[in-house]
Amino acid sequence: MNLEIQKRALTTVIRDDLDALVVLWPAQDAELTQSKEPIAALVKSATLHGDFDHKPGALLSLYAQAGVKTRHLVIVSVADGMPAQVRTAVNAAWVALKSVKIKRLGVHAAFDVSAKILQVAATALADASYSYTHTFSQPKPRALKWVTFSTPTVNAEQRRAVVYAQALVSGVEVAKEWANRPANHATPSMLADAAKSIAKGGSFKCEVMGPKEVTKLGMGAFLAVARGSVEPLRFIVMRYNGAPSSQAPVVLVGKGITFDTGGISMKPAPEMDEMKFDMCGAASVLGVFKALGELKPALNVVGLIPATENMPDAAAVKPGDVVTSMSGQTIEILNTDAEGRLVLCDALTYAERFKPQAVIDIATLTGACVIALGGVRSGLFSNDDALAQTIQLAGEASGDTCWRMPLDEDYAEGLKSRFADVANVAGRQAGAVTAAKFLQRFASRFPWAHLDIAGTAWRSGAAKGATGRPVALLLQYLLIQAEQKSLKMPASRRV
Repeated sequence: MNLEIQKRALTTVIRDDLDALVVLWPAQDAELTQSKEPIAALVKSATLHGDFDHKPGALLSLYAQAGVKTRHLVIVSVADGMPAQVRTAVNAAWVALKSVKIKRLGVHAAFDVSAKILQVAATALADASYSYTHTFSQPKPRALKWVTFSTPTVNAEQRRAVVYAQALVSGVEVAKEWANRPANHATPSMLADAAKSIAKGGSFKCEVMGPKEVTKLGMGAFLAVARGSVEPLRFIVMRYNGAPSSQAPVVLVGKGITFDTGGISMKPAPEMDEMKFDMCGAASVLGVFKALGELKPALNVVGLIPATENMPDAAAVKPGDVVTSMSGQTIEILNTDAEGRLVLCDALTYAERFKPQAVIDIATLTGACVIALGGVRSGLFSNDDALAQTIQLAGEASGDTCWRMPLDEDYAEGLKSRFADVANVAGRQAGAVTAAKFLQRFASRFPWAHLDIAGTAWRSGAAKGATGRPVALLLQYLLIQAEQKSLKMPASRRV
């Protein structure tokens, strides 16, 4: 979906040859209320007759309106124009238009909008119009190809916001696509091929390792999870080099369990199909790298994806088995369904070689985090206050929010083992926290954050599907880092 922005008056936009036009209308605007422009007069009349009440998402859906070239016109209230109200309005407008085959859509803001609101409108429209098609025999791909935003005034910040939204939409949709695919269409090898496809161009590198290389590295925890599957594991290392090599990279580690049966500690059958979403962390890393390729920020980023299935084959790891991680620490595997932390711990150890400025792992790690935070905010854990604060600010700015959770040392008590350095589970209480405490043992040599996205990465029920989170949060965080690095650089060297 291509996005553009133009400085236009509504009187000229209604003469454009569009498949449909959405007009975002504010609740209070004296100039609009007094205007004799046809659309303003129509809204004023509808309001006086009680047919348009200015609540977020209230709309007038018109066909072949006199003086308007497009056949389909939707006027929708954004109320006070706050981000959540704009998102509601865009969703309502798309519902009114979704039965219409639209290739080119105009979205006009009948008021001066901020860059933030433009970004919200663009991403909300992309989310509402997205459709998964990969495994249908007769797929119906998204008809919408081009969206033209128009406002009475356009400045440089707004233009940058649309460029950013374009890249963000591309990244989010890559993450959705790979997370939504069933496990037989998103194997570790297929994820590796996707990574290679994304990491093309002079700024990118991509290395894919298999069982032989991972064994040589000593990743005993990762290998233990992969033992039960006939699909060979893949350890994917993506690199985006947008800054001098002297600049320490940010490392993103995405959990890539392409299907999780629970292993020998088998999950219950109901809704087990949703365990294809257990690689949403990996999908988000792919999405971020897709967006980086479009935005090209002055930053170095490494993406690590340990990808495997967790299956209950005769060769599968058993409860009570002890394995040796890449760090040398031994782990007693009390529950094979706590496998995500096993693949992540070896990837975190591998991240040390990049001498990173920060490492962020992203994982659909615990049902306990869903109980704690639901589907609204991702869980954030960190050993570094400055890193945690910046990630939380990035979440608020992007609308892809998170909430910091504790890492008190007392929570590690339950991870003690009589037979190894550490156990991989610590009981039901504070399960999201104890999982993070396990990972923290492998992240002592760098600033580290863990995002538990088990509640935010996908939706269940009638709207089942991946959300693309937390691509927006991660991308916002990376751009903050790029901006800070640029400000510290002499003006003559800034990108």
